[in-house]
Parts: sequence; structure tokens; C-alpha cells
Amino acid sequence: MVEQVDSGTTAPVRAGVARRAGRRVVRWARWGDATGDARGGSPWTRGRVLAALAVLTAGLLAFHRVVPNSVGHVGSLLEEFLPWLGVVVVVLLGLALLRRSALALVALLLPVAAWTYLFGELFLPGAEPGPRDLVVVQHNVSDENADPEGTARTLAGAEPDLIALEELVPTALPVYEQTLAPDYPYHAVRGTVGLWSKHPLADARPLDIKPRGIAEGWNRGLRTTVRTPHGEIAAYVAHLPSVRVRASGLASSWRDESAGLLGEAIAAEKRDRVILLGDLNGTVDDRGLTPLTSRMNVAERGFAFSFPAGFPLARIDQVMARSATVGDIRALPATGSDHLPVAARVAWG
Repeated sequence: MVEQVDSGTTAPVRAGVARRAGRRVVRWARWGDATGDARGGSPWTRGRVLAALAVLTAGLLAFHRVVPNSVGHVGSLLEEFLPWLGVVVVVLLGLALLRRSALALVALLLPVAAWTYLFGELFLPGAEPGPRDLVVVQHNVSDENADPEGTARTLAGAEPDLIALEELVPTALPVYEQTLAPDYPYHAVRGTVGLWSKHPLADARPLDIKPRGIAEGWNRGLRTTVRTPHGEIAAYVAHLPSVRVRASGLASSWRDESAGLLGEAIAAEKRDRVILLGDLNGTVDDRGLTPLTSRMNVAERGFAFSFPAGFPLARIDQVMARSATVGDIRALPATGSDHLPVAARVAWG
């Protein structure tokens, strides 16, 4: 025998569930509703401003070299923070979803593709270390560093072959020399820059990269030869002049002039194998460093933002090489400096 169940109490519940499900279907259907909705416009007409901003962002990524540098070095300023345009893309994506704009979502494919083309390769895994590779560390130790001994121990803890330092001051230099001496018996210091090495050094000399207008006594360049087990390498350590962000734009004229002088010195270098380590006060995308990036290979993997140490926004501490590949680059733990150290692997061909 079949019993008949009283549906008097369940019918209203079922009706409420059906109404809620119907509303969900209607909401999702609006994405494809070409006739529009109560808020006005269809998914293919809403979000035109967002779509325009997406196209503009893609243009800045793909054609950042077109942005003029004649007034306030605006082009260089953009290039200093170029990877952060990815954050703009994420914000636009959230707004497009909130606005339910299919037009904006499609337009966002352009900046996503441009950003991936420029920076996606940096996320790929690096090649396996080879027996001829050098591990190098670059660090602006800061002339206000209150813990030079701890800084030296942090750098040595990465077990590099070479350690390049900038902003060496007379009071801290003996501390670095004493702390690094057991593992790095060879070093050369000229002015405020120095290089510590596990391998013998030779022919160390100051490098004149001083721009016009800077007072005498400014010495931030060093050139030496590193005698590795696999051959001799010309090593350059440099600290280019600082840049300033002002209301009028980016003040980088001295930095650019110094980069040009350094580029000329590297171009005149007779050795094929060259490595450059330094605080260059610019990213590898900044056209102000073109005299260097056009002649040398830059890091292929890793972002390694190094400045400022409290909240790194850009990598202005660089490792570059000629006749070699700079593999993965990474930031090391913070020291007493306002920069983070960076470590890189250099593979010689």
C-alpha cells in the first residue's frame, strides 16, 4: 500500500528554493544577454572605460620605449616599476568581474599577454649548476650600516665565489676585511667599492665613471682580474649615482652619464669574459642603463627586488656578464643595509 504524504508544509519551501535558483540562473544569464539588463548595457557594451584602461596598460607594457624621456625622464620612471603594471592588470580584472563586463575581460587578454612576454620567463626554473659556474653576491652595504660584521657573515653564508660591496666607509672596512678573510683571502678596494674573492686577483685599478659636475674624490668604480680555475675573468664593480623621484619627474642625468662611461670601459675591455656587479641605481628595463644592457647579458630567472629593504619595489643591484649567462638571481636575507643583497649564478660558455 502506498501512503500519501501531506505536502502542505513542503510546498512553500520548494517554491522558495525554485525562486532562488531561478534568480541565480537569471543573474548568470545576464553575462550572455545581448539585450542588456536593468543596470543598463550588455556584457559587450558595459565596462568600456575598463577596456580602454586595459588597452592602455598593454600599450605601456609593449611600447614603453616609445614613452618620451625628454621631459622629466618619464620613460625611465615608468621602466623602473614596469613589472608592477601587473598589479594594475589584477585590479582591472577584479573590476571587470564586478562590472560583469565581457568586453573588459577580453581586452585584459592584451596586457596579460604583454606582461607574460616581458616577465613570464623569470618564473621558469633555472638550469642545473655546471662545474664552471661562479656564484656571486652583490650588495650595497650602506654607509650607515650599524652591523658590518653581521652583514659580512650573511653574505659569506651564501658561499659565493665573489662578493662585491658598495658604500664601504673607512670605519667599517677593517671589519669586512677581518670577517671575510678566512673564506675570501683575496680582495681589492678602490674608493668606496670592493671585491672579495676565493680566487686570486690581479691588476686591480680604479675605474673613472665620475660624471661632470661631481666633486673630485668621488671614486665608485673598480676593475680587476679574477684568476679562476677555468680561466681569467675581468671583473667590474660599480656604484652609479643615485636617482631621485621629484614632482618634475626622475632626476637621473648623472646616473645616465656614469652608465655611459661604464659602458665605454666595458666595450674597450680586451678580455672576452667580463662580469659586472654593482648598485646601478636602475632596473634592467630602464633605458638609462642601455649602454650596459646592450653589451651584456642580464639575469634570466628571478625578480630579486632589492630596494628598499623594508618593502622591495625594484632590483637596482645588478649582476651582468659578457660571454656568459647570468642564470637565476635571488635576494638574500636582510642585513643592516637599506638594500637587500642579491646572489646570482654565472655560467661561462
